[in-house]
Amino acid sequence: MYVENGGRRDGSGGVGTGIVFTPAPDGGLEVFDPIERHQYVLGTTSAVAPTPVGTDRFLFPVSDAVEITTDAITLPTVTGVYVRNEAGETVAETEHLAYEEVPAGSYSVELTTPVKTYLRVEAAMLLTSGFDGTRIEFDGETSVQVGSRSRHEHPAATVTTTGDPADLMAAISTFGSALKTTSPERSYPTLRGHPPTIELGDELHVPAHLERPDTGVRIEVPTDHRSVYVVASLAYYLGAEVVPGSVPRIVTDVGFEHRLDSPRGFEDEVERVLKQTFFLDCLVRTEGYYKVDLHERRAIEADLELDFAALYDLSLGERLAAYLAVPYEAVADQIPEWKLTTHVAPEAQSAELLPFLVDDLAIIRSPKVQAATGSADQLAAVNDFLRTDDFTRSASESASPGPATLRPEQTDSMEQAWFGSGAPIGASKPTVEAFRNRLDRAPADGDIDITVVCNDPEMNEERDVVDTVYGSRTELPFDVSVHHELTRQELRALLAGETDFLHYIGHIDAHGFQCADGKLDAKTLETVGVDAFFLNACQSYEQGLALIQHGAIGGVVTLRDVINSGAVKIGATLSRLLNRGFPLRAGLTIASDQSVIGQQYVVVGDGGLAIAQAESGLPVLCEISTTGDPDEVEMTYRSFPTNHQGMGTLVMPMVESSSNYYLGLSRSNQHTVSREEVIEFLSLEDGPVVIDGKLHWADEFDPSVL
Repeated sequence: MYVENGGRRDGSGGVGTGIVFTPAPDGGLEVFDPIERHQYVLGTTSAVAPTPVGTDRFLFPVSDAVEITTDAITLPTVTGVYVRNEAGETVAETEHLAYEEVPAGSYSVELTTPVKTYLRVEAAMLLTSGFDGTRIEFDGETSVQVGSRSRHEHPAATVTTTGDPADLMAAISTFGSALKTTSPERSYPTLRGHPPTIELGDELHVPAHLERPDTGVRIEVPTDHRSVYVVASLAYYLGAEVVPGSVPRIVTDVGFEHRLDSPRGFEDEVERVLKQTFFLDCLVRTEGYYKVDLHERRAIEADLELDFAALYDLSLGERLAAYLAVPYEAVADQIPEWKLTTHVAPEAQSAELLPFLVDDLAIIRSPKVQAATGSADQLAAVNDFLRTDDFTRSASESASPGPATLRPEQTDSMEQAWFGSGAPIGASKPTVEAFRNRLDRAPADGDIDITVVCNDPEMNEERDVVDTVYGSRTELPFDVSVHHELTRQELRALLAGETDFLHYIGHIDAHGFQCADGKLDAKTLETVGVDAFFLNACQSYEQGLALIQHGAIGGVVTLRDVINSGAVKIGATLSRLLNRGFPLRAGLTIASDQSVIGQQYVVVGDGGLAIAQAESGLPVLCEISTTGDPDEVEMTYRSFPTNHQGMGTLVMPMVESSSNYYLGLSRSNQHTVSREEVIEFLSLEDGPVVIDGKLHWADEFDPSVL
C-alpha cells in the first residue's frame, strides 16, 4: 500500500525547517525530520556525498535541499511517484506493478514518502514498481537535487476571546485563515493548515494578520455555545464567517441558502453538509494536479450527473450550491468512515479545545450519555478473574471504585472523544494541556527513546514481551531502556527526563505509582519530559491526567482494576501496534477488541499521537473474512489516519485485483481475492491482520488459519 496526501498549489514556504540529510550506512541518502521523528532512506547504487543547494528551483515548497549524484534511486516500499514537467503538468505516475518510461527532459519528481520529498532532475527516467519497492532509473550518472519539508505545522496565531457566544463566533471565523487554498485540493490534509489557537480572556482580540479567505460564505446560528461549537469544523472547511441568526443556515454571496435546522436535527444536518462537501471535493480534485483513478468517483459518477471539470473551476460558493443540490443518499454509501466525533460540553472553557478538533475535521456534537457505572464490561472482567487464579494490578488490597464513568452516545465515526466531566468508556479524554504540550514539542536529535519500567517482578512476563517488540524495526532509530523496581526518586527523575514513550508495568492507585520505597503521586511532579505513555496498571486514569498536566502529550490508562493476564495481552498487543506506527487512539481501539478487559482502558490527552512512523506513512489493518469458498476470501483494508495524514489521504491496496486509489477510511475498500494472493501478500508484510475477528501478525502468519 502507498499513500498520498497532497502537495501545495500556492507558493508559500514550508512550515517545518531543519530536515537533515546524511549518507546512509549501506549506501543511499537518509532523510530525517527531527520535528516529527520520521525518516526515510533513498537507496542508491553507490555511496553519495550530499551537498546543500538552494530550495527555489523546486515546484513545491521545501525547507531544505541537497544534491547527490547517482544512476538510480530505489525506495524500500511501494511509493507513489508523480513526474511533472516545468509547467507543472503530470507526465507520468506510478502505480504498483508499474513500468513508465520518461524521455529526457527537466522534471520535478514528487515522492509520497513519510518525509515529504521532491526530486529535481534533468534526465530520461525509467520508473518501475513491484510488491517489494519502487525504482527510479536514470540514463547514466545524474545530478539529482533532493528537497524535503516537515509535515509539522503550528498555528499562525492565537485569538483571545471572552466566553460570550458572539465573541466566539468571531474567533471561529478566523479558522479559515489556515486554509492554503479554497480549491477542491483543500480536501488534502497538507493543504489545510492548523487553525489559530484560542485563549479565553477579558476581551476579544483577533491578530491583524489573520485574514479569512474571501469565500463569500457565512453560517448563521443562534448565539449559544452549542450552536457555535457544532459548526466550527464546517466553518473552517468552508472558510466561512460565523454570524448571529435566529435560523441556522448557510448563505453565500451568489444567492444560495441551505437551512441547517432540517427535520433530521441541527447537529445531524451540519455533519451531513461537512461530509458531503468534503467528499465531493475529493472527487472533483481529480481534475486538478492529481488526476488519479479514484474508486469512489468511478463508483458513483454516472449516477450524479455532475460535470466534474466544470465544478473544479467554479468558486467555492458555486461549488457548494451544486454539491448540496445532490441528495445525500446518492453519495452516503461512498463517503469514507469519518475519523473522529468529539462530544463537547457547551461551556465557555471548551472553546480552547476547538482549534485542535477542527484541525482533525472532527464532527462536534453536544454530550449525550448513557449510564456506565457497574457496566457489563466491568462485570465480565470480574467474572473472568473469579474463574482464574490470576491477580489484579491493584496497589491496594481492597478494590477502589475508580473515577466516575460514563458512556458517550456512539456514532459511526472510527473514533470517539469526550470533553466534559467524567471518565468516558469507549472514547478518549482529550485535554487542552495535551495539545498545547504537543505544540511546544521541540525538534529532537538522535533515536526514538522508549523507556520500559517494570516495578513488580511478578509482572516480568509483560516486560519480556514488550522488550522484544519495541525497536524491532531495523529501519527506524530506536533506543530502548528497561528499568526495574525504581524508587520514588528514581521514577521522579525518569519522568522529568526527556523520553518519547514510557511503558509502565506495575501497581498504581489513587495515591500514586507503587515504587520500591513507597508511592510517587504524579500530582507532586514539577515537570514531565515524557511525550507519550502507557500506564498498564490498575486505576491509572488520574495519574495519567496528572502527567499531561505537567507536560506529557498523550497516553493510555486504566479506569478500574485490571487482571494481570488480561493486562499482559493488552500490553503486548498495544506495544506491537504502536511500534508499527498506529496512533494511541487507533492502537487502543484494535487492542481493546481482542480482550474482555479492553473497555477498562482509555486514551487521555492527544489520541492522535504516534510514537513511530508507519512503513508507508499511514498505518493499515488488514481484515480477512473466510467465506466458505476454499479458494477465495474477502479482504478489507482499514487505514488509520494520523495527526499529519488525516482525512483526504489516498491509499492504494497492494493486491493484484486492485489498481484503483481509494480515499483513506473508504467504506468500499473490500476485495475478493484468492487464498494464494493473500498468502503472497502477507509474506511481504509484518503488520496486523484480523482473520475472522482474531488478531494475527503477518510475519507470524500461519496459512492453515484461512
